[in-house]
Amino acid sequence: MTDPHNESLIHVDNLVTHYADKKILNGINLDVKKGEIMVIMGGSGSGKSTLLRYMLGLNKPTSGCIKLLGQDITKMSANELHQMKKEIGVSFQGGALFGSMTVSENIQLPLTEHANLDINTMKIMSQMKLEVVNMAGFEDLMPSQLSGGMIKRAALARAIILDPKLLFFDEPSAGLDPVVSAELDELILRLRDAMGMTIVVVTHELESAFKIADRITILDRGDILMCGSVDEVRNSDNHRIYNLLHRKPRRDVVDVDEYLQRLTGKSLDSVPEKSNIHNPDNSRY
Repeated sequence: MTDPHNESLIHVDNLVTHYADKKILNGINLDVKKGEIMVIMGGSGSGKSTLLRYMLGLNKPTSGCIKLLGQDITKMSANELHQMKKEIGVSFQGGALFGSMTVSENIQLPLTEHANLDINTMKIMSQMKLEVVNMAGFEDLMPSQLSGGMIKRAALARAIILDPKLLFFDEPSAGLDPVVSAELDELILRLRDAMGMTIVVVTHELESAFKIADRITILDRGDILMCGSVDEVRNSDNHRIYNLLHRKPRRDVVDVDEYLQRLTGKSLDSVPEKSNIHNPDNSRY
């Protein structure tokens, strides 16, 4: 018999993606188990936000398979993907609230899109979710009247309005002070425990990641360096993981000729000799 707690609700198999001719993800393999909080980390340009976009079905990969709830979203039609999104909640980095709508109206948007309910029922449901995120009584405010933390919590209320099986966060703590970040971490943990959600969090905040994660996946340059528990990540002897955890700057050597070719399509040999590119000290600047 299959252990329901070991069931993979997200399965990524050999995922390869490109932006134009540049490869971004190099054959990613990842499983997220039912009821766990998976944190995806990495430095800038590591591919973590790209991986999130593909798991949400926002882009079609070059190759590979992405299964959500046992269904391969890379092979779905637009209508099938639309139906799948009823099972998915997303809390975007900046909140993505519509400034012309009240908090309650923003939260009701998924209901308007996916459910055939009367307005009173939708209002009641939005009020219930506001209570879950500790924002009862703020339903009639406009987004411009909210603090950064309140915007994040309102966005979270919208993300869970349909009681999704999968919940995705993009940088939930970005731009928040430490106290509000800690409160949001606690809220994520309570949601998992109370509602049985499987949660994926993309973040670069180490303290938050270590607090909420069941497992952490670390990406670097489109590859998975490691996927393991908090203790396994903390104790890793991989120097790239060490540098990330201890904020050590990368010291990559820039190939000037390669960089010029990418910018202009021309090699360094084609630049006139009077150019100062070989000897920047001759430049007035």
